[in-house]
Amino acid sequence: MATFQFKEYSIYYESYGEGKPLIILNGIMMSTVSWQSFVRSFSQYNRLILVDMLDQGNSSKLVGQKYDQSLQVEVIKGLVDHLKLDKVYLFGISYGGEVAMKFALAYQQRVERLLLFNTTAKTSPWLREIGYAWNKAAADGEAYYSTTIPTIYSPQFFTKNAAWIEQRKSILVPLFSNPAFTEAMIRLTDSAEFHDVSQDIHKISVPTLVVGCENDYITPIAEQQFLVSQIPNAQFVIIPDSGHASMYEKPYLFTSLVLGYVLADHVTFKIG
Repeated sequence: MATFQFKEYSIYYESYGEGKPLIILNGIMMSTVSWQSFVRSFSQYNRLILVDMLDQGNSSKLVGQKYDQSLQVEVIKGLVDHLKLDKVYLFGISYGGEVAMKFALAYQQRVERLLLFNTTAKTSPWLREIGYAWNKAAADGEAYYSTTIPTIYSPQFFTKNAAWIEQRKSILVPLFSNPAFTEAMIRLTDSAEFHDVSQDIHKISVPTLVVGCENDYITPIAEQQFLVSQIPNAQFVIIPDSGHASMYEKPYLFTSLVLGYVLADHVTFKIG
């Protein structure tokens, strides 16, 4: 529960526990609040660091400005330097995974292991059109909810958990009706419009866990398969029966994958 200054901006972060640092990079609509249910598990053996990137949560809003994700990379570099961290375990989901890849390419010597969930090397025409639709709907809270939220979940989860979904809707529609929030969301969406590290990710040499979901319609499995084909030291897991929001649909499996990859010691097998 603290802030640090990055250029003229205030960046909000939270730190829990002790041990090797695990930094969590949010999905586009997320903030530090989104991870409260995971704090106990993720901080039991590690120093967990949650952060709101620019235009997220309690960090500065870039009203009237245009930027790309390279600015968010420098925010994370500023956080690592501010906390005097040598190397970190870097987790990113969706938008956060895009920033995490860019960070690893720019500052690979500061990354111990990389965890990429439900993310992509490049904003495809498919994903770009989804972003355009989000931005078009942003003038109306109900329309923005209906355009953004249903496709984040798998159809079976959305249907089976109708009461929980309705509760979430009662919280999100008022938030989505706040112009300050949706204007920030438009800027975040635009910042990823031309995201493309597809020609460079083969340079990522740190151990990397790539996770995709069977029913992810925002960043389909083919996107994670490409990551694995390009990152030399990558391992791949597919979460079954889950959509883009794997942390909500499969929280136990999600937690197990993150902790397992972060906590596992390096093992070398001698064969023969």
